[in-house]
Amino acid sequence: MTFAIPLTDLAADGRPLQPDECASVAQRAACLLDPDTLAQARTCGGSVVLWEDEHSVCWLNVMPERRDTGYHDHDGSAVGVFVIEGSVTNEGLPIGRPRRVHRYGPGDSFSFPGSGIHRMDHDAGAITVHVYSPPLRFIGYYEVVGGLLQRTPGPPDEASPESPRLLTALADR
Repeated sequence: MTFAIPLTDLAADGRPLQPDECASVAQRAACLLDPDTLAQARTCGGSVVLWEDEHSVCWLNVMPERRDTGYHDHDGSAVGVFVIEGSVTNEGLPIGRPRRVHRYGPGDSFSFPGSGIHRMDHDAGAITVHVYSPPLRFIGYYEVVGGLLQRTPGPPDEASPESPRLLTALADR
């Protein structure tokens, strides 16, 4: 992949980024992707690390098919997301209130704190840039097991599983 300037220059602040800064950096990174890189990404699908340093990591995510991340956390890493193509939804884990699903389309960005639990649903064809700060170490996956909410840690470079029993429990309230 080729870029007009080194993408690592975007996050060279020498400190971890706040959630809104992650979203701003994700947008700037998306604007630097050339058309050939995006065409190659559309063909291959999946996720590609655009940079990683001690304070942040940036992923280009291409979803040829619909993808629900299930409820998960980023183990303390804030995230900022910029939508290049398609649409995605983001939903925090609600406790004692109705679910609130937010839909984002091309040109939209949003962020989520490192302490948050959320899920994203990527429509088929969605292309997004995600900036995590500090870099992801683990992802905690959430599901209802034996009637209790359970967190299972997993590696940051593997797809998180959906949370069907948790979604059912939330829908039944």
